[in-house]
Amino acid sequence: MLRFSLLCFGTALLTGCGATDAVQNATASVPPAAAPLNYGESTPATTKPFKTSTVATFDNPWALAFLPDQRMLVTEKPGRLWLVTAAGTKTAVAGVPTVHFEGQGGLLFVATSPTFEQSRQIYLTYSEPGEGGDGLALARATLDATGGQPALRDVQVLWRQLPRGAGGQFGGYIAFSPDGQYLFLTSGERQRFTPAQDPDQALGKILRLTLDGKPAPGNPLAGKAGATTIGIIDPPENTGAAGKAAVRKAQMPPPNLTPAETWSTGHRNPYGLAFDAQGRLWETEMGPKGGDELNLIDAGGNYGWPVVSYGKNYDDTPIASPAGNGKFHQPALYWTPVIAPAGLAFYDGRMFPQWRGSAFVGGLAATALVRIAFEGTTAREAERWDMGARIRAVMAGPDGALWLLEDGSDGRLLRLTSPRAG
Repeated sequence: MLRFSLLCFGTALLTGCGATDAVQNATASVPPAAAPLNYGESTPATTKPFKTSTVATFDNPWALAFLPDQRMLVTEKPGRLWLVTAAGTKTAVAGVPTVHFEGQGGLLFVATSPTFEQSRQIYLTYSEPGEGGDGLALARATLDATGGQPALRDVQVLWRQLPRGAGGQFGGYIAFSPDGQYLFLTSGERQRFTPAQDPDQALGKILRLTLDGKPAPGNPLAGKAGATTIGIIDPPENTGAAGKAAVRKAQMPPPNLTPAETWSTGHRNPYGLAFDAQGRLWETEMGPKGGDELNLIDAGGNYGWPVVSYGKNYDDTPIASPAGNGKFHQPALYWTPVIAPAGLAFYDGRMFPQWRGSAFVGGLAATALVRIAFEGTTAREAERWDMGARIRAVMAGPDGALWLLEDGSDGRLLRLTSPRAG
């Protein structure tokens, strides 16, 4: 079993970390829920109810975002940003911030601002190099696409994960609140494990920020600051070694606003974040050896990692199960064996009316596209299709089609359309 003696974990220990009664109340009263179903053994359908067209090819693509004119922005992990037409014509965008491309790090997510039509602003997340290693960064820039060479102007880093260090799995997904006032950002625990339960570190959290990258008013710990001396565990080779890993001290520049930024905690590798039509926030995250999750995100919720999981460590040593543990939120469903979920998009288009209200998840390990159906807050895997490649991203396009990005050095941008479409 894992030993965690140096940091605080779970609802019962939050006061020892300096949290207030507000957080205890937010995390202790986890609503009762039936045990989630495991869809890890689901079998892909033998036929696909869509046509697949290749639009363009990229080097390690990671995310895409649609512009109002139906052009797209596509990120590549090595640090390139492309402006892409619906026909697949690619133009490089200049002015991209410097990234550290290694392993799971590089240029990650891209999203258009809720005010894009007026401001032309976009948001990027990436692994930013610096003293002590690298860290997740959130930047905002103005997209200038008026000339022959599109470029980013006035690039400003709004938020940084500090202190920097080693480890992959940065998270970096963005979702805007339905009213367009706030930005939600996933921050992975970077295979360091214990910080996911440390309120003073942004790792393993979902943050709620203003559009300027500041702590959003109304967060569970609004106005609270954290410690500036942080204990860091460099990633061990196996999750089972985390409890015995050496802890080194690092300093953060004051004030440490992590508590005031945090919306939910206890996440591992969050690689999907989206609001449904009812304004509920959903998240997908990768488990260790088993235990990938779909979560309904509540303010102040603690989702248990690394204390509990429906998976186990990579050396097969066990992790406590979430079943019957009232301290932590249960996932809506989980996958063992893993699918390695990447991307989460709700569909409300006209091309596939039978799928309105469904969500779609890409599967890296499963090389699949997964459809999730909902009845209120109850979720189930409804369909799965083998795509023959690792699926890194999925988006619902303004044309009603589904758009996918494959992972890898020759990852394709795919457009999925109805067989009846012209």
